[in-house]
Amino acid sequence: MPPILYTEHSSKRPIAKLKPVSVTSLTILKWFALSLCLVLTACNNQTSTTSESKSSHSDRMNIASPDWGNAATLTAMGHAPIATGDIRVWDRWVGSPKLPSSTIDLGIRYQPNAELIAQLPVDMVIDNYFYEHARNLYGDVPAESVMSAAKGETATWADYTEPTRKLGMLIDNPKMAEDYIVQSQKDIQLASQQLHQRYPRVKKFAVVQFADANNMRMYVANSLFQPALEQMGKELVVLGKGNNWGFVPIRMGDLAQLDDETCLLIIDPLSPITSAEIDDSLIWQRLGYGNTRCVGELPPVWIYGGMSSLVSLANNLSDVSLKGGDVL
Repeated sequence: MPPILYTEHSSKRPIAKLKPVSVTSLTILKWFALSLCLVLTACNNQTSTTSESKSSHSDRMNIASPDWGNAATLTAMGHAPIATGDIRVWDRWVGSPKLPSSTIDLGIRYQPNAELIAQLPVDMVIDNYFYEHARNLYGDVPAESVMSAAKGETATWADYTEPTRKLGMLIDNPKMAEDYIVQSQKDIQLASQQLHQRYPRVKKFAVVQFADANNMRMYVANSLFQPALEQMGKELVVLGKGNNWGFVPIRMGDLAQLDDETCLLIIDPLSPITSAEIDDSLIWQRLGYGNTRCVGELPPVWIYGGMSSLVSLANNLSDVSLKGGDVL
């Protein structure tokens, strides 16, 4: 549009006339207008892309889980929950995988903080039967139960792959679960090779966790140690049939029933006080662990966990330092 000239009626003096616009000036104006359009279009495209990216990110399902087993497996899969319980002691009992720093602590796992949950953008709570009593705290948020545990007297690989697949379905990403199962099996096989290279003669393990210097839990065939060691080509040695939690309570003297070829694995946490009391125990000294019998101490692994616990256990075994006995 050509410029509009206004005349001051109160003055007889005419406004200066504009000079005609040259062809060169018009060309420059055209190029400027074209460049401006291109810039605006690019900005609009970038805004649209950013908006789509935010929309895609917002489609990711926000999961809360009071259960460490599901929280750990979801984290290892690549879909960490936005909240779980008792984070302050996660490293002491679960260890690996590490939770993202953004994960919110729901408080006590068995009794989550209802007010906190109400403030979080939670799409679904994933728990198991042990936490179902707390479902009334979640309001209208749906809750689903996923439990990784033996269905019979002996735990199998399928007892851990099936719950993992269910997690994949719940987060609407079954491929993520399948990829994680495949990668987990590869990781366990690699850990098995590393363990065999370091201790080729060790074939059998017994697994315990001390409650105090004289009492312990021995983990048996319906615990996660069975499929983990089986995948690694090792044998789990047990002293009795386990309860629903996969262990049998024993006393220190019961360890004398194990043969000399069985290597004893002690699962942390083990307090320094209890450790010192064990070393001072006459029964322990006569058993000969660390001298005539093989023993090793493993970092924590969540014993009631899912697929991620199997992988963590295998990785811990690949790095374990064993001592004592003729099998080394």
